[in-house]
Amino acid sequence: MTSPDDRPDDRPDDRPDDVQPTDVEPTDPERDASQPAVEPEPAAATDAEPDAEPDADPETEVLDTAEPDPEPEPEPADDTGFFGSVATEDAPPAAAAAAAGTPAKAPKPARSGPGGKVALLTVLALVVLVGGGYAAAALAAGDRLPQDATVAGVEVGGLIPSAAETRLEEALSETASAPIDVVVDGTTTTLTPGELGLSIDYAASVAAAGGGRSFDPRRVWDWYTGGDETDAVVAVDEDALAATVERLAADVAVAPVDGGVEFRRGRAVAVAAQDGSGLDVEDAAAALVAVYPGGDEVTLDPVDVEPAVSDADVADAIAGFGATATSGPVVLRFGGNPVRLTTRQFDDALRMTVEDGALVPSVRRKPLLALVDGATAGADAPVDATFRLTSDGEPRVVPAKPGVTYRPAAVTSAFLTAVSSDEDRTARVRAKVAEPELTTKEARALGVVEEVSSFTTEWPHADYRNTNIGRAAELVDGTLLLPGETFSMNDIVGERTRENGFTEGFIISNGILVEDLGGGVSQMATTLFNAMFFAGLEDVEHKPHSFYISRYPIGREATVVWGALDLRFRNNTDHGVWVRSSTTPSTPSSSGSVTVTMYSTKTWDITTSTSERYDYTAPTTRTLTTDDCYAYTGSQGFSIDVYRYFREPGQDELVDTETFHTVYTPQDSVVCEAPPSDNGGNGGGGNGGGGNN
Repeated sequence: MTSPDDRPDDRPDDRPDDVQPTDVEPTDPERDASQPAVEPEPAAATDAEPDAEPDADPETEVLDTAEPDPEPEPEPADDTGFFGSVATEDAPPAAAAAAAGTPAKAPKPARSGPGGKVALLTVLALVVLVGGGYAAAALAAGDRLPQDATVAGVEVGGLIPSAAETRLEEALSETASAPIDVVVDGTTTTLTPGELGLSIDYAASVAAAGGGRSFDPRRVWDWYTGGDETDAVVAVDEDALAATVERLAADVAVAPVDGGVEFRRGRAVAVAAQDGSGLDVEDAAAALVAVYPGGDEVTLDPVDVEPAVSDADVADAIAGFGATATSGPVVLRFGGNPVRLTTRQFDDALRMTVEDGALVPSVRRKPLLALVDGATAGADAPVDATFRLTSDGEPRVVPAKPGVTYRPAAVTSAFLTAVSSDEDRTARVRAKVAEPELTTKEARALGVVEEVSSFTTEWPHADYRNTNIGRAAELVDGTLLLPGETFSMNDIVGERTRENGFTEGFIISNGILVEDLGGGVSQMATTLFNAMFFAGLEDVEHKPHSFYISRYPIGREATVVWGALDLRFRNNTDHGVWVRSSTTPSTPSSSGSVTVTMYSTKTWDITTSTSERYDYTAPTTRTLTTDDCYAYTGSQGFSIDVYRYFREPGQDELVDTETFHTVYTPQDSVVCEAPPSDNGGNGGGGNGGGGNN
C-alpha cells in the first residue's frame, strides 16, 4: 500500500468525493482487560459497485478502538477504503468481493447483535490483510485471548494471559480444592485433590484457550473470530496419584488362589483354583483424573483377577505327573544299602509348585531327608546298637544303624528322577557309609540279658527334690558301661545349673544345711552306689555324707559335689552293664522314690553285713546371724563298717570280702539370731565334708 504522497501526479483520482477512508485506530495490546470495547462507528457508504440500487444506503460497522488522542487519518490508497468493498444489506459479501476483483468466498452465517457484525467485518478485513496486512493483524491481536474465550465456564476473552490466569484462579479455586468421594467396593473414601496429585494448571489452561502472542494463522483466526469454550488443563503428580490408587487397590485386593496338586495317602488330589479381585490401577487413575475438577464422586469397580493356574491346568497335571508319581514305590540306593519309600511315605516330600504360570514337580527336602535318615543313621552319624525292655522286663538289643554321608541335593535329585519315571523307579545316590561304634553283633555279644541288681531309695516331699533327683535320673538312664569302662556321675549328669535343668535345694556345706543349686542329687548318688554295690562292680570313688542322714542305708551312701566329689565305679566284668533309672515324684501326702536297675550277665551273688556304731562324738551348738541361717537340732557322730561278700552265682563258697569304713561327724545344732547393730557377727566352723543332701 502506498501513501497519498507517493501516488503519481497524473493518476486520476476517481474516488467519489463522498467516500472517505475508514477511521481505524491501532489496537493497544496492553489495554486493561476490564476496559469495555468502544462501539464501532458506521462506515461510509460507497458507490463503487455499478450494480447497486441508486437509492441504496448500505451500512457497515467497523470496529472503532479510538483512543482519546487519535492518530491522523491515513490517505486511502484506492477507491475501496481500508477494508475494501464491504457487504451491504442489498449486496452480499460475495458480490462485493467480485466487484473488487477478489475471488468470492462462501458467506459466513451472520452473528446476532453487534458482535456478529464485528466478526463479519473482521473476516472481510482479513481478506485484505492476507494480501498485505497479515503481520499487522497479528500484531493487533497481541497476546490477548480471543474475545469469546472461556475456560471451564469462566469468561477470559480479551484478557492478557496474566490477567486471565488470575481470573481463573479466583473463579476455580474452590472447585479445584473440593474433595472427591471415591467409592470402592461399597466403601467411600473422601480424598483431597492434593492426595490424588491433581491440580489445575492455570497457565496451561490460558495457553490452551488462545492466550499468548503468535503468528500462527490459526491463532490469529481464533482471535478475530471470537474463540471457543475449553476445559481447564489438569496437572497430574503421577507419583502421588499412583501411591493413592495403589493404597485404594490394596484395601480391596483379594489375591487369586492358584490351583494345585497335593499328595495324600498315595494319591494326587486336586486343589481348586479361586478367582481374586482388585482394582485396575490404570483405569482407576484415569477415572480419577477424568472427574477432576468439578466432580464430587467417582465409583471404582473392582475387576476379577484370574489365577495363573486354573482348574483345567490342575486336571492336566494330575493326569500327567500326578499319575506317574503315585504309580508305585521308589528305591534310593546308597552304595549297597537300599532305602525303599512307598507312595504313602513320600506324600509329604512331594509337591507341585507354580513356576511361570505352570505346575511343576518339586521336592520338599526336609521330609524326604527325614525318611532317608529314618532308614539310615543320617549324615556321618551312625547309631550304635542299644537295648530296650520287653513287656516282660527283659532286655533286648535294638539294632544299630550305619551312618550314611550324602549331599542333600543328590538325594532330592535322585528321588525326583525316580518318582518321575514310569519304568525304572530306582535311583542311585553316591554316599559314604559309616559303621557304628557298637554294631548289632557286638551288642549281642555283651551279654546284657538279665537284671543283676536293683535298688530304691525314698525321700520326704519337697518340690526341689522332685526336680533335681528326677533330672539326674533322666541323664543317667540308658547308660551302657562296656567291660573295663568307668562310670562317673559328674561326667554323665553334668554341672548342676538352671540351664541343665536343676534348681535350688538344701545341701551340706561346712557341716550345716544351706541352699544351693542341685540340692537332693546325692539321693541319686546313694541309689547308684547301692545298685553298683549289689552288682559286684568295682568301687573307684565314693564319699559318704559328713553326717548321717537317716533315710539312707547306714555306711552305704554317697554324696557328690561338682568339681570336688564324684561317684565313680568300674565295670570289672566281662559283660556290658546297661543302667536304667526312674523316679516317682513325691506329693504332700506321699514320699518320692528313685530306682536304679542294672542289666548284664550275673557275675556275683552279693551279700552284706553292717557293724555296730562306735566311736561316738557329741555335737555342739552354733549361733548364726547370717541371712541363710536355718535352725535345727543336731545329732551325734560315730563310726561304722559295712562288709560286701562275693560268691559266684548259686555257690556258697565265699570268694571275696570288701570292707567300707565310714566316719560320721556330729551334726551340730544351729541357733539363728539377728545380726548385731554394729554389723558384727559370728559364725561357726564344722567338721566333715559337704554334699548335695
